[in-house]
Amino acid sequence: MTKINLPVILLRGIVLLPHSILKLEFDNGINNSILDIAHEFHNDEVLVISPTDILEEIITKDTLPNIGVVAKIGNRIELPNGNVRLDVKGLRRVQIVEYLNIAAQDEILESIVTEILKTEIQDEQVLIRKLIKELEICIKTIPYFSNSILSLIRESKTLNKLTDLIATHLISQPEKRMEYLLTLDPSIRFEMLLEDLYKEKQMFQIDRNLDLKVKKEIDSTQKEFLLREKIKLIKEELGDSSAKETEVDELRNRIASLECNDKIKTRLETELRRFENSVSTSPEVNILRTYMEWLLELPWEIETEDNKNLKKVREELDKTHYGLDSVKDRIVEYLAVKQKTNSLRGPILCLVGPPGVGKTSLAYSIANSIGRNFVKISVGGVNDEAEIMGHRRTYVGANPGRIISSMKKAKSNNPVFLIDEVDKMTKDYKGDPASALLEILDPEQNKYFSDNYIEEEFDLSNVMFVLTANYIDDIPIPLKDRLEIIDLTGYTEYEKLDIAKKHLLPKICLEHGIDVNFVEFKDEIILEIIRNYTKEAGVRELERKLTTIIRKIVTQIVVNKIKANKVNIDNKALEKYLGNKKFQYNKINSKKQIGVVNGLAYTIYGGDTLPIEVNYYQGTGKLVLTGSLGEVMKESASIALSYIKANSKDFKIDVKKLKENDIHVHVPEGAIKKDGPSAGVAVTLALVSALTNKKIPNDIALTGEITLRGNILPVGGLKEKSVGALRSGVKKIFIPVDNNSDLNEIPDEVKESIEFIQIKDFKEVLNMLGGK
Repeated sequence: MTKINLPVILLRGIVLLPHSILKLEFDNGINNSILDIAHEFHNDEVLVISPTDILEEIITKDTLPNIGVVAKIGNRIELPNGNVRLDVKGLRRVQIVEYLNIAAQDEILESIVTEILKTEIQDEQVLIRKLIKELEICIKTIPYFSNSILSLIRESKTLNKLTDLIATHLISQPEKRMEYLLTLDPSIRFEMLLEDLYKEKQMFQIDRNLDLKVKKEIDSTQKEFLLREKIKLIKEELGDSSAKETEVDELRNRIASLECNDKIKTRLETELRRFENSVSTSPEVNILRTYMEWLLELPWEIETEDNKNLKKVREELDKTHYGLDSVKDRIVEYLAVKQKTNSLRGPILCLVGPPGVGKTSLAYSIANSIGRNFVKISVGGVNDEAEIMGHRRTYVGANPGRIISSMKKAKSNNPVFLIDEVDKMTKDYKGDPASALLEILDPEQNKYFSDNYIEEEFDLSNVMFVLTANYIDDIPIPLKDRLEIIDLTGYTEYEKLDIAKKHLLPKICLEHGIDVNFVEFKDEIILEIIRNYTKEAGVRELERKLTTIIRKIVTQIVVNKIKANKVNIDNKALEKYLGNKKFQYNKINSKKQIGVVNGLAYTIYGGDTLPIEVNYYQGTGKLVLTGSLGEVMKESASIALSYIKANSKDFKIDVKKLKENDIHVHVPEGAIKKDGPSAGVAVTLALVSALTNKKIPNDIALTGEITLRGNILPVGGLKEKSVGALRSGVKKIFIPVDNNSDLNEIPDEVKESIEFIQIKDFKEVLNMLGGK
């Protein structure tokens, strides 16, 4: 096969096809030399090629094609500026065997080419007629197709020439033209052209239908939108873009960078389009923008990492709160299981206890110790379900509920979430907030929590909910069923003493700018404050009293400019700073008495002794009860008397005495309400003492519920009762046998000073006291 040598003209961004003409202008010496060589030695023929990658600047063998077009140079004109303008007509495709002088940038690029064998085509004339017919249809249908090509193609007798002519006029993209150039088989180019013609007709039809539809549906609002869009473009050209347009761009960037699922992004993009198309003066603009701001600021997939050092977690909890071991153990257990499984849902803890015992501050300490964010809401007094679940967007001034609002503040989807005062919710015609909390606190449902305002599902399964309540009986039963109840009983005097020394005094001294060692509080002084100046389950009032003392000391130092190394607080100083004693606790009688027995009481403020007095006088056998006694306590007194009547022979009590006398049971401090069954055994002993005329030791106390058969049943609050008994001077306490396990909770100071005697029957008490 014959090989010839031809100089090369390299085009960029332009592809020459056979049977087409290009007008070119050369402005450098090398290109002019190519023209001279072509004229002198190659009968004005050159090889015209285009790089396969039109963006590549450095020409290498790999970037040059293996197919080119032999072209004829014609109409060469020398311009006054030294440039050369000419026509280049494509003749035929050739196979490029080799390129010469590729590496030499200052030399003429040459090539060695060979002819391409012609491909035989079956039914060539049929294909030619088909192609011409389809082209004519396109020219008639599509107005931007020129009919000047028809005169050229009707003269074409071969499919090879016809496809190149049509591709030259139909295809404008260099990449597409290169594809036609490299396709050697005319029948394949025929198929390519038909496909492109069909696409052009289809695209034109779609565009036409869209135009007709838009034109038909356009109204005054759309007309205003189009005008505003034009104004927007004009302002952008002038550099005077409106605030709304800037806001749209900002919102679009925030949506693109938001960490959330595709569903939320799709919702945001839909709302953004509505916002963008809304008239600036429309009230809907502010509603849409506010809604998008809420979606953008929620922590959909932002999560903080938990502290994995469980020993450090326990140490942090111990630093901030004294005792409460059951709560601390539960938190550590939760983290341990989560580390092991990495899939545990958050527990729903409910801390139940009287005011001031540290429920709220404990929740904050939990968050701080495990490294989570902390948020808090109070539902005390809430009676509107929309406060929890949010308002519908159709309402004026609608907003999300407290749950979603708090999640926005949390800035993570796994905070410690405190719901305070859950026992103080109410319900009315606006709904039941407690029912709304059922979904939020149910691990099976809260993964798909949907606020009425947001209207999209938000995953609450990673949230660690902590609830607080003062009275467990006031929590609705369906809600209580979802909670892990942890009781936080009131602190004993000795626990308050430790809290004051280890936590309160260092904190107060730091806040008032003095050293903690500057003021010396002896233990008995702090106990004096606890017993006679406060009456509470927690330590809030104790903190206020200690703060009062420190504040007065600091004032004296500053005003009188006192210089001292240490200030000792004694009883005299205590009365000076805090005034007279505010509270008095019951003291046991100084001597034995008939018909007087020490019972034990437990209130939210702690434990105390409860002296029970019994007397009788001539009457008709009535039982008189005084001292603001509740129904349960009255029943205990009736049970005690019935038991004594049934066992009068065993107690050596004359039945006539019971029939011919009225019995009066009184519990002093009548202004204070008293209730509960735990005084039953004490009332029984007081009745026996009065009716048998026997004195009962003044340094003993009893607690326990009594039955009609004389059995002693267990009671609660033994720890607090025993502390109160020690303060009052009791040396011996009779407790039910079933309360044996509660002895482990009693402080060592109490067990060292008080003897605990376990009883299961009333007669055992009499035997131990020598009453039988």
